[in-house]
Amino acid sequence: MLDPVAVRGGLGVDVHADRPYRPTGQPEGTHVTHHADPCESWSLSTRAVAVGRPHQPGEPLNVALTPATSFIAGAGPGYSRVGNPTWEPFEDVVGSLEGGRATAFASGMAAIGASFEVMFAAFGDGRPVVAAPHVHYSGSRLLLEDLRRAGRITLLTYRPEVDGPATVADADIVLIETPANPGMEITDIAAFAAGRARVICDNTYATPMSTRPLEYGADIVVHSASKYLAGHSDALIGVAVTADPEISDRLLGYRTTHGSTPGVMEAWLATRGTRTLPLRFGAASDNALRLARRLSDSSLVAEVRYPGLPTDPGHDVAARQMSSYGAMLTFRPHGGSRHAQAICEATRLWLHATSLGGVESTLERRRRHADESAAVPPDLIRLSVGCEDVEDLWQDLSDAITRTT
Repeated sequence: MLDPVAVRGGLGVDVHADRPYRPTGQPEGTHVTHHADPCESWSLSTRAVAVGRPHQPGEPLNVALTPATSFIAGAGPGYSRVGNPTWEPFEDVVGSLEGGRATAFASGMAAIGASFEVMFAAFGDGRPVVAAPHVHYSGSRLLLEDLRRAGRITLLTYRPEVDGPATVADADIVLIETPANPGMEITDIAAFAAGRARVICDNTYATPMSTRPLEYGADIVVHSASKYLAGHSDALIGVAVTADPEISDRLLGYRTTHGSTPGVMEAWLATRGTRTLPLRFGAASDNALRLARRLSDSSLVAEVRYPGLPTDPGHDVAARQMSSYGAMLTFRPHGGSRHAQAICEATRLWLHATSLGGVESTLERRRRHADESAAVPPDLIRLSVGCEDVEDLWQDLSDAITRTT
């Protein structure tokens, strides 16, 4: 298993350390050395609650909100584009959960965009080959298409559950989403990371409570932290995590130079949300498994994708690399896209809305979005299962399916 502290030993950085402030005079775009923290022995649930807390006498238990752009010279970051005390507990706790060093960004797309740019730097004026899943998050897909049209990359696609790692043997960078958004395909991270390519893994769906991609060989893990990490559908923020000290410094340098910094209110909300991630994600995952089983038994449903079902095409790989199967699932009703849309509009408890990962349960027909991939079935309904009582969720969903049939 990868030891992120050992990996970062060359810089003297303990990725599990608390760091309420950067030391005086720290140059822009560099990470710093921190004192050792005992949390290496803690469970992930304990880390979610405890890492990044203030420890000095008289300090509040929760980090203070610091809505300031400038700081008195002589201590601290100096200017908020370089750093802000409100971000740092969030970076600390997410880094500890993922087993690396975290850099917060203004959004998940800012985090993944920075991750690609940092990787591209190694190729100079060359055109790297980027491999991406044939269906993945529309924002990432549009980003890669823009880069391809600009002549900056050569783009190839692979089917995670069909194509083996040999399919991406010529790639310089491989993007992984597992489970994939929205189709729920599962990628064997270790197998795809075993080659020469650098690997960026979007862990938004699984979260570190289920999968820690750095342990399987990924170079960078990214999150739309607006989803499960923040967890309440009220904060737009992203994060990138790596155990490689050079990549870590480049990510911070990129954020500082390009100004893709998170807002302090968003960082504060995301820190507070991450404290309850184990409880929220556990409850929602339990609900999702029970709903997936019931949907798969329904004669009104044509297909269910959830990695916790033994019949799911990705189940065997998921069982090896996921400690739980998450709270996202999809299903396709009999009756086509019109029936699917009618179901989404007929629920009362389930909210018909995009995005995911909040405490509330949401559903949507993904192809209602013009920018969604044509490879996504038009009748596919994506469920983001929340923390409500599972019986209430099932009653509302099954009633909607039945009433619209």
